[in-house]
Amino acid sequence: MKATKYLSPGNTNAKTAKNSLKTFIMYLTPGTTNGVNLCPKASKGCLTACLYTAGYAGVYKSVNAARLAKTEQYLQDKPAFIRALSYEIMKQYNKAKKTGEQIAIRLNGTSDIDFVYLLQKYAGLDISTLAPVVYFYDYTKILQKAIRYQNHPNYTVTFSRSESNQAETETAIKLGINVAAVFSGELPQTYLGAPVIDGDKSDILMIYNKGAVLGLKAKGRAKKDTSGFVIQSN
Repeated sequence: MKATKYLSPGNTNAKTAKNSLKTFIMYLTPGTTNGVNLCPKASKGCLTACLYTAGYAGVYKSVNAARLAKTEQYLQDKPAFIRALSYEIMKQYNKAKKTGEQIAIRLNGTSDIDFVYLLQKYAGLDISTLAPVVYFYDYTKILQKAIRYQNHPNYTVTFSRSESNQAETETAIKLGINVAAVFSGELPQTYLGAPVIDGDKSDILMIYNKGAVLGLKAKGRAKKDTSGFVIQSN
């Protein structure tokens, strides 16, 4: 199976469907699903609770097969994959610019790769030139990645807390970087001194909030987590 389209419409995802901006997401296979770890900092709890197992996409074989096909193409010929991805991004950019819309793109739906760097390296695409038409955003467990892009004009990176990166989580909060954290029950008003907002209301709240904790409620296998990945909130 060969993938012919890399960006999926966000309205197929329960959370991104709530976004105020038309959203596109790229889904690859997470963690070590295909034998290669595309989430290098993923913890045991994260891999177990991965949103890959949540929602309809976690149970439909055809959806997972399409994600695997894209992943294999990325691994087999990275430059060609990135050039094709760049073409698709520009296609959506031109459509949005023509209609006067603003759109959002999340390149790491289920991976943790620096696509911003790769787009520049292999396709000569500087995504900052697409502002203010296109906003890019991602979650990452790589603190240096979040720091690197902290002041980027149209790419927002939120640091993702797990049971094994508490020290880095605290550093991110001190630096004013948004942090995503999963809670078992009702969301607290604050976490480590930072205000907690309901991250399940929209996937692009990170674009409009700085120095906040995006609180997410446990879903799928995360509801049974005992690793500490899910914060016990009641």
